[in-house]
Amino acid sequence: DIISKWRKYMSAGTYNLVIDQGSDFALDLIIKQGGTALNLTNYSGRAQLRTSVDASSASASFTVTKTNAAGGALKMELSASTSSGISAGQYVYDLEIFTSGDGIVKRILQGDATITPEVTR
Repeated sequence: DIISKWRKYMSAGTYNLVIDQGSDFALDLIIKQGGTALNLTNYSGRAQLRTSVDASSASASFTVTKTNAAGGALKMELSASTSSGISAGQYVYDLEIFTSGDGIVKRILQGDATITPEVTR
């Protein structure tokens, strides 16, 4: 089936983020498999920002929403109020999609995240 093929061959992409402290941040994505949008109807998304891959707690959690499930579209967001509470510096993040009960979990995107300091407050 397409899911098992997708799990077997798809690996997470790497994309480094720059997030302005105190600003809204959003990243729109379309998840494709073999050039075709993956139907995300049965999936949910989650993404976290941490100081390192070994950090025991997240510095922030992104809000992940399906903007067009049949078209494979997701949005990953941090609000201005959330980003203002994160210290400027270097972080790591990843984005996963998953099915009910974590039956299938797949990391979609990963990378470094730079929080740039806010001057105007």
